[in-house]
Amino acid sequence: MWYYKGEKFQLENYPNDSLVGFVYQITEKDTDKKYIGKKLFWSSRKKKVKGKNRRIVVESNWKDYYGSNRKIQELVEEKGFKNYHREILKLCKSKGECSYWESKLQFDNHVLLRDDYYNEIIHCRINSKHLSKESILWQLQKTKHPEN
Repeated sequence: MWYYKGEKFQLENYPNDSLVGFVYQITEKDTDKKYIGKKLFWSSRKKKVKGKNRRIVVESNWKDYYGSNRKIQELVEEKGFKNYHREILKLCKSKGECSYWESKLQFDNHVLLRDDYYNEIIHCRINSKHLSKESILWQLQKTKHPEN
């Protein structure tokens, strides 16, 4: 189960076309060690339809996802998924937003410098054309002044 703002997250509560993905934090309960990453709700695949290649959009494996970090994947296999808390930190409306917020939260939390994070790399390549600058600036302003 994924949690968002302290409650169980259900994608069905959001309009289908409003969200592309999310930035998450997985916390290992017995050590409090964390991992910050991103995941898309949808993926597109090529499929032959009536002899022609078509792109189809399908739901990703986000419901069962425990990150791309191999160490966490091994630990989940070893210790069981109940030892991990999965929290959505940011819901995103574009792939660019997902990349932006993932990198920002990784840098803000100094994930490469701290021993309580599993992150080993920050991969950051973001095109400004793929972002809604107004949305991001509004969200940044809101975090500086949460009473708004």
